Amino acid sequence: MTMNFKRLFILLGMVIFFLSIVNAQDAKYIGAAKCKMCHNKAEKGEQFNKWANSTHAKAMDRLKGADATNPKCLKCHSTAASVDQALVATITVAEGVSCESCHGPGSLYKVATTMKDMKLAMSKGMIMPEEKVCKKCHNEESPNYKGFNFKEYSAKIAHGDPTTN
Repeated sequence: MTMNFKRLFILLGMVIFFLSIVNAQDAKYIGAAKCKMCHNKAEKGEQFNKWANSTHAKAMDRLKGADATNPKCLKCHSTAASVDQALVATITVAEGVSCESCHGPGSLYKVATTMKDMKLAMSKGMIMPEEKVCKKCHNEESPNYKGFNFKEYSAKIAHGDPTTN
């Protein structure tokens, strides 16, 4: 009887192990077009349009010549170019600094039912940006750095929380 229990526990352990591997996913970067599907409604704050008209969305336009392919520049001018390429699903370099630069890769939290529960969304990788997120790029390493006031600059890109509108 004890041999059967040992086999059962070994089998159960193997099943749990393999299920954890199957269910373990790395969040992927899916791009602003996926965000736009839900975050572009006037009554919810038009987050996508605010981003699309921002300097973040146009960050790649500022890079000229060799800078447009220089990894030192791309790490702050393009979300897609700055992350592990194995995590890139549908985002493109041309998007510039997209939603996921600030909010994290969206593949696991993009579903509307997940987004309505902020704790659940955050458990799936959603980031509510703090100053340290911005300072990954807005810092002394930038050749055009002129100081960074988080309160001032975050007000310029404020785009509302669609779950509260």
